[in-house]
Amino acid sequence: FLPQVDSTNAGRVLASDAAVFLKKSGLTDLVLGKIWDLADTDGKGILNKQEFFVALRLVACAQNGLDVSLNSLNLPVPPPRFTDTSSPLLLSGTASSDLPWAVKLEDKVKYDAIFDSLNPVNGLLSGDKVKPVLLNSKLPVDILGRVWELSDIDHDGMLDRDEFAVAMFLVYCALEKEPVPMSLPAALVPPSKRKPLSVPGAMPLIPSSTSTKESHQSLPSVGILAAKTPLTQ
Repeated sequence: FLPQVDSTNAGRVLASDAAVFLKKSGLTDLVLGKIWDLADTDGKGILNKQEFFVALRLVACAQNGLDVSLNSLNLPVPPPRFTDTSSPLLLSGTASSDLPWAVKLEDKVKYDAIFDSLNPVNGLLSGDKVKPVLLNSKLPVDILGRVWELSDIDHDGMLDRDEFAVAMFLVYCALEKEPVPMSLPAALVPPSKRKPLSVPGAMPLIPSSTSTKESHQSLPSVGILAAKTPLTQ
């Protein structure tokens, strides 16, 4: 990556060059700004080689739904991905279709059991059936709205078995105080859904409302979703 943004071979990267390059990660300006602040330790607007590698590592963390912090640097994540595929250097070693799904098999079995308990019709659950499960987590409604938008990958207002597993995965992450990503990381997209989608964004199931946000202090144990099935509305 470094030769593409260090055109003078000086072993350092200017903020302007880095900004153009890092935008190809698909992350928001807010997240990229946080990544830059963490990497540019002395605030000079220039990254040396080591600091640039820290920035790339944080991009990979953000793309895989991990917290953008120095604590995440030692966590195992796939290489960062950038959209400019014209350069072979920008292609990560693994195509998104080959990435292992972030939902583990043992968790998928648990999520499938919850899915089946909600009486899916033709293998699909409507928003009305999923909503009580989401609300039961006691997470803030703006977080739950984002969980719904991310998990309804084909934007049909329904969740199939794999999409429901994504929703449950994100809910459990949030209950563990991990941030819910703004866009679905490639590793979280179910293998059955890994194809180009050009569907406009759907309306969130649960509108954000400042008056009904729950306090983080009352978060239930992680097992609440599994423990409370089957659910009644």
